[in-house]
Amino acid sequence: MNYLIDTHVLIWYLDGNNRLPGKIRDLINNDDNIVFISIASLWELAIKISLKKIDTKNKLPDILAYITERDFTLLNISFKHLNALSALPTHHGDPFDRLIIAQALIEDIKIISADKAFQAYPVRVIW
Repeated sequence: MNYLIDTHVLIWYLDGNNRLPGKIRDLINNDDNIVFISIASLWELAIKISLKKIDTKNKLPDILAYITERDFTLLNISFKHLNALSALPTHHGDPFDRLIIAQALIEDIKIISADKAFQAYPVRVIW
């Protein structure tokens, strides 16, 4: 199965935060699944880490090293994603989350997220 994980899920996973349910951690750890990380998540983290708006014990180079080590797939931003983003209704105000939603729609990937606002869009959300 293919899963695109939301930024907060990535942080909770990397930090070992107990807010991430065991069943979600198991999905991410299952080698039969392909886990995608949007470059939008790394962009968001770069901004929030530099502004000290996010509390994580990991720095951006450490996060990228872990993503590479775990063989997660980085999902770059394409014109198709941006085109889908421009057509999305504004149920969700966060631009990074909206881009992740657009990517999931175009790539037909399930999103792992605790963000209830994702449910306003025609994407498959796991949590």
